[in-house]
Amino acid sequence: MLQPATTAHHPLAERFARVRALSMALAEPLSDADATVQSMPDASPTKWHLAHTTWFFETFVLRDHVPGYRLHDERWPFLFNSYYEAEGRRHARDRRGMVTRPTLDEVRAYRAHVDVALLAAMTTLPDAAIELVALGCHHEEQHQELLVTDILHLFAENPLEPAIYPAEPKVPVAMPAPIGWLAHDGGIAEIGHGGDDFAFDCEGPRHRALLQPHAIADRTVTNGEWAAFIADGGYREARHWLADGWAWVKAEAIEAPLYWEKQGEAWTRFGLDGRRPIDPAAPVTHVSFYEADAYASWAGARLPTEFEWEAHAAAHDARLGNQMDRAGPVEPRPSAGGPAYFGDVWEWTGSAYRPYPGFQAAEGAVGEYNGKFMSGQFVLRGGSCATPRGHARASYRNFFYPHQRWQFTGVRLAKDLPSC
Repeated sequence: MLQPATTAHHPLAERFARVRALSMALAEPLSDADATVQSMPDASPTKWHLAHTTWFFETFVLRDHVPGYRLHDERWPFLFNSYYEAEGRRHARDRRGMVTRPTLDEVRAYRAHVDVALLAAMTTLPDAAIELVALGCHHEEQHQELLVTDILHLFAENPLEPAIYPAEPKVPVAMPAPIGWLAHDGGIAEIGHGGDDFAFDCEGPRHRALLQPHAIADRTVTNGEWAAFIADGGYREARHWLADGWAWVKAEAIEAPLYWEKQGEAWTRFGLDGRRPIDPAAPVTHVSFYEADAYASWAGARLPTEFEWEAHAAAHDARLGNQMDRAGPVEPRPSAGGPAYFGDVWEWTGSAYRPYPGFQAAEGAVGEYNGKFMSGQFVLRGGSCATPRGHARASYRNFFYPHQRWQFTGVRLAKDLPSC
């Protein structure tokens, strides 16, 4: 952890230090080998996450705004750029697990070098650079969640299924009541981020959206409810599935959420604390858009639009709920009451990830951050148990391809209501 004395000179410095420290804490239990291997093209090694987030600060803040700053290693931008075409050639995403050097300790030293340089420069940075530091903190929080889910996927590939963090005591809870429905009369809703607080560019501009009368579930779908879907032939019958989804089920032999495995007559799941029985009261997670849509059809409902979701969630505190406060075996927990729009699981919506009316990408390389991915993906809302607390907002738009499910993704149902 950076010493408090180094963080007292600028209001953003303490947040920067706190974000950087959490990344290091998340990686602390890992060996160099753990942090190097890449389990699939969609995931990245922990070492790469630690270095890429550092590259962001070094490139867009120190290199571009601190006179005389010299790169820690001039070869490393090629390794740790992600997708910024304006920054030149880069190492292929699906080959990140082949980078055995630099070592994990060398990446830690890189982080320390950049941290010291940035904190020393903080009070002299121009406003444009300070905005980039704020963006970099939010960017690193996104990678903290990815780091957690990527290392979970990696350890799930190990036949020994080792735990990453020690298990925490489980407190028995009652099964939640049947889903209740929160009605909305429809009408014009103000959607998207407004005001001066931080938001990613894809969250705006704020605009009006027409909502039809509808109702949204007062909680997300549970593991127990999902087990009933499986038992009723949910993965064996095509009638509830989109054509692409059914083709995916057959091609990939999908029979249950990711990390589920049946042992005897009971379902188990693999998590950051190893393999354990599923908690039937907890929100189901690690399901794809295809699975979410099929379940909604089976349940006689549908997925909410992202505009419906935001209209309901906007009045709730995004800092509440089961979100990540520290390194440890995060997982969705049974509802403690109330709609709980934030935390536990990212909630699939039926909305394609497309630009809002009037959207314009930012100038320069950072303009590549969101806009160029607005094709073929679906929006998720709300944050998860692996989202750092304070990172999410009602207007926050996460997005993934419909087959992806290694994130903490879940389902909240919606349904149409008759017009008055």
